[in-house]
Amino acid sequence: MLTSLPNLLTLSRIIVIPIIIGLFFVREHWAAWTACGLFALAAITDYFDGYLARSWSQVSLVGKFLDPIADKLLVAAVLFMLVAVDKLSGVAVLPAVVILLREVLVSGLREFLAGIRVGMPVSKLAKWKTAIQMVALGILIVGDDGPPNLPVQAIGEAGLWAAGLLTLITGWDYMRAGWKHMNEEREPEPDPVARPVEPHAATTARGAG
Repeated sequence: MLTSLPNLLTLSRIIVIPIIIGLFFVREHWAAWTACGLFALAAITDYFDGYLARSWSQVSLVGKFLDPIADKLLVAAVLFMLVAVDKLSGVAVLPAVVILLREVLVSGLREFLAGIRVGMPVSKLAKWKTAIQMVALGILIVGDDGPPNLPVQAIGEAGLWAAGLLTLITGWDYMRAGWKHMNEEREPEPDPVARPVEPHAATTARGAG
């Protein structure tokens, strides 16, 4: 059900994206911190929507569809905006590119595996990658609007590089696991055989004509 609390939490991550994007264009300290706060709340819902869905037995097809999409939209939007407003530039853009490309790869792999009815569970290392990535993005959203006595930008970029490295490792793990299924020889499903018409049914049909 779309209106269940877990699904509403998932939808909130999508709804908040335009607000965060708009705040990037407001060059004020409060805007940066507000965007960071909204992003942090959205990241937290990524944990609670799945936890509540499992705890309350409200796991739904809608939730399974929206959850990974909401995550990817949120991360992609923030990465693009960080580059757009020059809060992320130079070689620091490289881990952002790696993260985006990995998301496309995993999405395609999940779609392929779903077609052959094979699941791809999230690894513990991938969960760590997501946690480090979200923290790093939140720090980068604040950027130079953070405390002047802390190297906020450098800390955020270091976290993004760490997330980028874990992205490469987990992406390779997923690809290697998926490649095994790609190389499997699967027997084609047999064509449905026409059901033979019973003799008395055929006689009845001819008589009815």
